[in-house]
Amino acid sequence: MSAADTTDRSALLLSGSLGMGHDVMAQACEVSLSRRGWQTELLDSLRLMGATAGDLGEKVFRGLMRTPGLYDAFHFEQLRPGGRLARYAERSSSRYLVPALREQLDDRPAALLISVFATGAAAASRVKAEHPGLVTWVFCTDVCPHRLWVHADTDLFLVTSEAARRYVRRYEPRAEVEVVPAPVRPQFYNAPDRTAARASLGVDPAAACVLLMSGSWGIGPLVQAAEAIADAGVQVLAVAGRNEQLAGDLRVASRRRRRIVPFGFTDQVPTLMSAADLVITSSGDTCSEARVLGRDLLLLDVIAGHGRENLQHELERGHADIAPNGPGALADAALACLDRIAAAGPPEDLRAITGQRWEAAIDSALARFGLLR
Repeated sequence: MSAADTTDRSALLLSGSLGMGHDVMAQACEVSLSRRGWQTELLDSLRLMGATAGDLGEKVFRGLMRTPGLYDAFHFEQLRPGGRLARYAERSSSRYLVPALREQLDDRPAALLISVFATGAAAASRVKAEHPGLVTWVFCTDVCPHRLWVHADTDLFLVTSEAARRYVRRYEPRAEVEVVPAPVRPQFYNAPDRTAARASLGVDPAAACVLLMSGSWGIGPLVQAAEAIADAGVQVLAVAGRNEQLAGDLRVASRRRRRIVPFGFTDQVPTLMSAADLVITSSGDTCSEARVLGRDLLLLDVIAGHGRENLQHELERGHADIAPNGPGALADAALACLDRIAAAGPPEDLRAITGQRWEAAIDSALARFGLLR
């Protein structure tokens, strides 16, 4: 293969290490492109900015998330309309990211650049003109992409709802936008069935069982929720993600209540989800993973800003309820969901049709730019 051919089949994906949601989407794109013979490289926008700037950006975001009212204010008053503070944040990050991205593309040219992180989308828009022939996509799974996601010289926006299409065109009325199914990682398509999953985990085949998690940061009162649900007689598979404090607290709780089975950061989530009758989680990509396995959702209202918008959309998609505040009320809601699930019968397995629709959407997007071979 010649150097030119290699470039024609090379894709660069820009993610961001704020939680796992961006990486999940980037990995799904990476897998699909690799199946079509593409060479792919996945980079973290925050790390490309350099240790100091990247760490500062992450700390600022975590600080905002720890104060939900403050993040709500920043999201709805700054990010949505593209206010002065939001534009300042974009310019500040681009000051570090653009030179690094320019150097990356000069050293290893690519035919396709996919940004699954708003900071990456801003930087890609600034370097596109310097690389003739470079096709740029932005892939956002939020139901209301905010202003910093949308830039005039982006070739294609990939979104997962009609509402998101309209939000992109709020900022760029002539933007090219494709609505695609939300992809999930390959391990979810290959997850074991309920019987095999329960056998591998030692879960009673006849027991009511829930999976409790809230992203890689483990946001929300998960320990209290796990204890209340366990006290109601339900097996609880509780995942702390990368939250080490939460992982320790769940281990302590499991010693007091045998129905709680704690996990830290784990690659067993597909198996845990298959073993569960109900998934209790925050709004995010976990919802798409649960749906592809036919699992109903009970959603925690613990993610501010875009999380509140996405939660409303998940409710509209169906097979989801919103959890009330307080561990006792949440346990009651979980029991009610489990009763409805039992009455409805075995869940529908949507893996095959979801996977086919996603792959067809990728083919369509590549064909737009003569990149499908």
